[in-house]
Amino acid sequence: MGWWEVNADTLAGSRFVVSPLAETFAALRLLHTGQARHPGERAWLDARLPAHRRRLAADPVTALLVRAGLGPDWIADFLTPTPRGGETFEQEVARVRDARPDAARSHVRRALRGAPLPAALDRDDLPVRAAALLTAVWTEAVRPDWDRRRRVLEADVATRTEQVGRGGWAAALDGLGPGKRWLGGNRLQVNTHAYPPQEIAGARLAFVPVTPQRIGWVSWEEPERYAVVYPCAGALADPGGAVVPEGLGALLGTARARVLVLLDSPLSTSQLVALTGQGLGSVGRHLRVLRDARLVERRRVGRSVLYGRTGAGEVLVAAQRVGGA
Repeated sequence: MGWWEVNADTLAGSRFVVSPLAETFAALRLLHTGQARHPGERAWLDARLPAHRRRLAADPVTALLVRAGLGPDWIADFLTPTPRGGETFEQEVARVRDARPDAARSHVRRALRGAPLPAALDRDDLPVRAAALLTAVWTEAVRPDWDRRRRVLEADVATRTEQVGRGGWAAALDGLGPGKRWLGGNRLQVNTHAYPPQEIAGARLAFVPVTPQRIGWVSWEEPERYAVVYPCAGALADPGGAVVPEGLGALLGTARARVLVLLDSPLSTSQLVALTGQGLGSVGRHLRVLRDARLVERRRVGRSVLYGRTGAGEVLVAAQRVGGA
């Protein structure tokens, strides 16, 4: 397995960040595989995949770059610059565009895992082509619902930050996805590949959520920056999957019950507004009633106020889900 040795200072200084480019690259990988993990992804693919395939059919060189650079075991590094947090998509994609042509070709060779570089990719405009494709995916497939995506990602960040405060880094990192977990002894497993351990003490470490499920990777700019990109909680990524059991809806009202069901992970009021499509006043009233009934509690995490189910709320939702199964 591949793991990084992270000292206490590096871990203490690490943070969870949101990256528009990471979300866009994850969307590109989802388009590349065409494999949906839940109904929300299936609907998104059905709407976006035809145009994406037409674009690549009209540009065989970029299509070949995607096939070569998004290998099954390794990604061409220049496609995934390490997120820094607080940057716009335009600032991030500029680092893809500005990659050295020789470095881009070298990264593609590495992604091919020993296969020779196709003659059509032995050219200097690979970074420009990659940036253009990522910009198209951002413009057409990610930016139209970026506000919702951003709130989902921020919800995951808030939840992980709370887990660090309550249970330490092991609690927050063990759910980052397949092959990613805290091993103890300053060791962070980042994948299941048989790569040598890497010492990253003193570097800046970021954890970056993306909404497509089962998609993740690592990136670095040695020796200063490293990042682990992971899929955010499934219930957040597919709010449509938070089905309200019929009995619970009859008991509480469908809109109020939906708020309770969505709180599998703690969420803020604004995040619930984004996920439910209800107005701020309506969500606030539902939360007040649920708190008065002791089904929901709230706590402050930094500058955010998060709502989560109480033990009674968990029992109620679990019983209704079992009863409706």
